[in-house]
Amino acid sequence: MTATRTDLDSLGKLRGLADLADVEFGVQLLAGTPTHEGRDPELLRRWAYAAAEFGASLAPVPCTARVVESEGGLEIGLLARYTSRPETVELYTDTIGAAEDLAERLGWRDWYPRGSVRAAALAHEAVHEHLHHGPAKTALRRALGHVVLRLGSRRVYGHVAGADEIAAHAYAAKVCGLGRSPLLLTAALAESAAPPPATPHGSSPHGREK
Repeated sequence: MTATRTDLDSLGKLRGLADLADVEFGVQLLAGTPTHEGRDPELLRRWAYAAAEFGASLAPVPCTARVVESEGGLEIGLLARYTSRPETVELYTDTIGAAEDLAERLGWRDWYPRGSVRAAALAHEAVHEHLHHGPAKTALRRALGHVVLRLGSRRVYGHVAGADEIAAHAYAAKVCGLGRSPLLLTAALAESAAPPPATPHGSSPHGREK
């Protein structure tokens, strides 16, 4: 079947997303996260860099949560989701399949080899599990350097909403040997599934729930 001009134009627009550096997708993620409205874009960029460097520097993180597979991810805009009660990683096979198909259609297989979307989604959620426990959450806050209180020489570091997402994507890219951050592919997936401008946009295909 011959591709229509609309299809070709849409694919061209999606391929154009690759012109942006990975960190810019992190900046966009932070800018679209509640609590960051009106923040200096350069501050968001520093946080995005710091979160990505933190994630890429993590040692291999085992996934100890129960892993289940289901469909329905396209309806809610998610590839995978980590929940802590009970500890579960849910992988949405329909969204993973759509992402694999999109990587093929866009000619991005060198960056995202076949089968890597599922592996990256699982690695991504393993980091959410890792950051939910122990000292890793504090280490990420220190890496971001968001000081919310000073008591003499003591500094209290605050939470930066969305930074854990960027860290998890950077970690997944590293351990899965991806050529680009999964943020690029998830941005293309969200854009390809976006409704017309007259209607509200759906959720981005990454997230977690506690």
